[in-house]
Amino acid sequence: MTGLIPQSFIDDLLHRVNIVELIDKRVQLKKSGRNYTACCPFHNEKTPSFSVNEDKQFYYCFGCGAGGNAIGFIMNYEHADFPQAVEVLARDCGLEVPRERSPQQARRRSENQRLLDVLAEAEKYYRGQLGRRRDKHRREAVDYLKARGVDGKTAARFGLGYAPPGWDNLLKALGGEAAERQALLLKAGLVIRREPKSGRAQQKAPADSAADSAADSAKDGYYDRFRHRIMFPIRDGRGRTIGFGGRVLGDDKPKYLNSPETPVFHKGSELYGLHEFKRGGAAKGGRVLVTEGYMDVIALSQLGVAGAVATLGTATGPRHLEILFRLVEEAVFCFDGDEAGRRAAWRALEASLPMMQDGRRVKFLLLPEGADPDSFVRQQGREGFEAAVEKALPLEDFFFEHLSEGLDLTRIEGKARLASLATPLLRQLPRGIYAPLMQDRLAHSVDMPPEALGRLIAEQAKNQVRDQPPAPSQPPPPPGYMEGMPPARYAPTAHRGDGRRRPKVYRRSASLKAIDLLLLNPTAALGLQQDLTPLQEAKEDDLKLLLSVIKMVKETPDTTPYAIMGYCCDTKFRGEFTQLLNSERITPPEGAEAEFNQIVDRILSDIHKKRQAEAEKAKLNAVLAKPAP
Repeated sequence: MTGLIPQSFIDDLLHRVNIVELIDKRVQLKKSGRNYTACCPFHNEKTPSFSVNEDKQFYYCFGCGAGGNAIGFIMNYEHADFPQAVEVLARDCGLEVPRERSPQQARRRSENQRLLDVLAEAEKYYRGQLGRRRDKHRREAVDYLKARGVDGKTAARFGLGYAPPGWDNLLKALGGEAAERQALLLKAGLVIRREPKSGRAQQKAPADSAADSAADSAKDGYYDRFRHRIMFPIRDGRGRTIGFGGRVLGDDKPKYLNSPETPVFHKGSELYGLHEFKRGGAAKGGRVLVTEGYMDVIALSQLGVAGAVATLGTATGPRHLEILFRLVEEAVFCFDGDEAGRRAAWRALEASLPMMQDGRRVKFLLLPEGADPDSFVRQQGREGFEAAVEKALPLEDFFFEHLSEGLDLTRIEGKARLASLATPLLRQLPRGIYAPLMQDRLAHSVDMPPEALGRLIAEQAKNQVRDQPPAPSQPPPPPGYMEGMPPARYAPTAHRGDGRRRPKVYRRSASLKAIDLLLLNPTAALGLQQDLTPLQEAKEDDLKLLLSVIKMVKETPDTTPYAIMGYCCDTKFRGEFTQLLNSERITPPEGAEAEFNQIVDRILSDIHKKRQAEAEKAKLNAVLAKPAP
């Protein structure tokens, strides 16, 4: 279901959830005064700096700056987006998430649904073409699939089809004569716009034959993207067709052609065969095979090797792994054994390192040179292939084997080189048991005491943090969160030129300062009597945010600071709030309302003055534009 989640539901959800109980299920907390503490789950540390405040329903890490409410914790801990995090909390509370749509979302939803509908129509058309019995071109497609060992049952399960030769078969079949329909087909990636006549000398659409080229040379408009190709529908996790891959029949290039990026298809976030894998009963704790080709997935499935998916012409990325590790605990990358396959495997390993939470397993099966999963499983059979999978290299073995290539580990320089290559990668591992075990193995490989190596890695991490400017991407602690703590723990400082330290001072816009005051005392917005029409007409994002927060408080007078914080941290001003709330406060809570009113008056006055100035400038420009008498 799509649409906006009502703010009232989010507020109610946050009231129902106890953040201490929520986090304690995932990270073991220890009572410490009014708060609960633990080692931070978002960065490596030995001394606990992660604190949870039950009264404020917020968490904050003094080491890395991670912080937020219950929704923010689920987003960070489970790598979920905002709606997914709300769904997790709602499910824990036994609630169903309601949705409401803005006009813009309704239009976007309608457009995306139209794209999905036309892609489904195209899939049906392509499947129908493969089933035509008296078509000579169709016979070529069927013969190709039979030669690759694909039977009818497997072709039907994966929805295989055929795009016949010709420029406008799909266009005609899907009613592409109307301009609106053509635009929809173009946006879905099913057709290509022809070059204008003036540009054809430089770039022409490829021709299936000379006759086709002559017949179409005088035409403008669109032509089918996929022609004379075996068609592989690409489905999302819900089984909806979002794009296509096409394997050419003949000598045309490219051999494989994918749909372009569209509003419903993003190559870096999708996996071929994912829907079939989920429908086949992917069980948490099970295994998934990650390959590089459509035919690899299809061949493995037909021969009874369950649980294979393929990337779509892109390297394996974090998004792919996030999707897979929600379904299983073990991923086996099965790539060709040539140099390109080894490079792809190493890129997959690099993407896997930050995802290696305890309990997850990653292995690599590099096939003999010249073999791919499709050919290998047909040569070795199901039992032979599964035996090879069982012997696949664990991530740690492939990691050290790859980095040690060409190094003489009997010499000091070889050991030093291995350590310099490995330590930056090991720092990417998440906190847990696996990371120190990998460090111990490196220490053994370079004949270095594990404690000394651990100190070296920790020192390198500190130097990296010190040398790089902090990226304020995490939400800051809420107002009053750190009451009673020593000022040095939470007041950011900077160096003076004379070596002494002084408090950091952040410049802020008036609108963000006004929101800061509402975080200190939300009821300050209830007494506003000013006409806020200028704010409604403002184009600046920070002014729009201020108006939204004021409306939120007025519509729900018991709005809490952490509800406002959760709302603001879901905007592009998240970093500014990190700085804003870490800076020193001089306004007491009882003075927040008066100062808030003063700032709103100043904002409205500035908008009025800006409008007057723009009007005067327009008048002056009009006078100057008049021709001289």
